[in-house]
Amino acid sequence: MTARWTGVFPAVTTQFHKDQSLNLDATAQHIETLIASGVEGIIMLGSLGENVALEPEEKRLVVKAAIEVSNGRVPVLSSISECSTAAASRYARDMENLGADGLMVLPAMVYKSDPRETMTHFRTVARSSGLPIIVYNNPLAYGVDITPEMFEELSDEKTLVAIKESSGNVRRITDILNLVGNRYTIFTGVDDLALESIFLGAEGWIAGVGLAFPAENQYLWDLAASGQWEKAREIYRWYMPLLHLDIPLKFVQYIKLCVQECGMGAEWVRAPRLTIEGKEREEVLAIIHKGIATRPQIPVREKA
Repeated sequence: MTARWTGVFPAVTTQFHKDQSLNLDATAQHIETLIASGVEGIIMLGSLGENVALEPEEKRLVVKAAIEVSNGRVPVLSSISECSTAAASRYARDMENLGADGLMVLPAMVYKSDPRETMTHFRTVARSSGLPIIVYNNPLAYGVDITPEMFEELSDEKTLVAIKESSGNVRRITDILNLVGNRYTIFTGVDDLALESIFLGAEGWIAGVGLAFPAENQYLWDLAASGQWEKAREIYRWYMPLLHLDIPLKFVQYIKLCVQECGMGAEWVRAPRLTIEGKEREEVLAIIHKGIATRPQIPVREKA
């Protein structure tokens, strides 16, 4: 199976009750809000979905719920963040059987693989199901770098259709395009580099802070995708203090707090993460509340 995904694909949080148990109803409600904002797809169980803190059966329950809510309106992808290639391959097959539309695959967790090992991992997972795959490159977070040259070598794997480029180096977008043209769809995965990435050729945005500000996030995307750069810059400058919350170590807590303050969910996370407190909480809330108070008026988006 192949796919040509473009547009905003938010990396959806997994909602919990205060006791850290799954809150599938709240997760479903948030997905409904995101679909209504105009997103082109959703990605479950990414870093923001707290993948590695969930039990295997919980992961499958979350994706099953997302598939049911979407009901074919937008593609539902699941992230794969496993410690072994065998576990990642098994999960890929399970997602295909469950009815997911695609995968976002990370390098194997914990062990920092070398280039040969990394490419073997992605080739093996790619061949374990027929689902199309976004390859997630985030060397800053995971210690494994998938270089443009490696993507060129992997280009013969037909189910590897897209790249979530989160190296923090926007030069990579041009380097990849120069090497392999439009072989892959490039998604920006760093919120506060989104506009720069779109200008350089990214055709999608795996958004984080947009979970709390879906209408504004979609408007920014629409402006940039249609070349309305002056208006896009204006929105981006308002948005930037919020987008910076996607970068620190506690970005999951920060973005879940954004979601809560915007009335779209709760901030509860699963240990070892804890909700933030004290001065840190006050500082993050100040950014969020200022963003809410000064949010721009945007036109109502026409339904497709």
